[in-house]
Amino acid sequence: MSKRCQWAGTDPAMVAYHDQEWGVPEHRDQVLFEFLLLEGAQAGLTWATILKKRENYRKAYDGFQAEKIAQYKAPKVRALLGDAGIVRNRLKIAASIQNAQSFLEVQREFGSFDAFIWHFVGGKPVVNKHRRLTEYPATTPASDAMSRELKGRGFKFVGSTICYAFMQAVGMVNDHETGCFRYREVKNEARPN
Repeated sequence: MSKRCQWAGTDPAMVAYHDQEWGVPEHRDQVLFEFLLLEGAQAGLTWATILKKRENYRKAYDGFQAEKIAQYKAPKVRALLGDAGIVRNRLKIAASIQNAQSFLEVQREFGSFDAFIWHFVGGKPVVNKHRRLTEYPATTPASDAMSRELKGRGFKFVGSTICYAFMQAVGMVNDHETGCFRYREVKNEARPN
């Protein structure tokens, strides 16, 4: 049996997420947007909770199409507030709409969200060397800078801790534990733009 990062546990969904997605450098704008919204939805909850609701989020949020989400009005907000398949928090739902609008602005300014967001790590993943879960930082200077910049551009639910979790998820940092079988693999798994 392969050794995994401690946080993956034994839940099949978490194991699959760890083995297939977490930490793999991601450059597709729509996937980056999905993770940004999901990480914001996670605030105060566990990733396992959000992961279990991920497919429901995809349906409720039109496949994470920022153009559609940016146009949500009161009837759609009411529908989301009544959808038991997602986190029904008025502030998080409002933030998702605002974040879609801000995301589109960033795309217009930089050509892509990818071009903007990856500059916080100089365009390539930071490779850390954590041996155990207790060594993971909650924030870094890069996540602090990202949080400040996103907030300045109107994004919500983008504190430094959320930004660091986002950076881990989309492979801006390789935080697989050094003994994890994915540690070396993710270095070579950059996805095309």
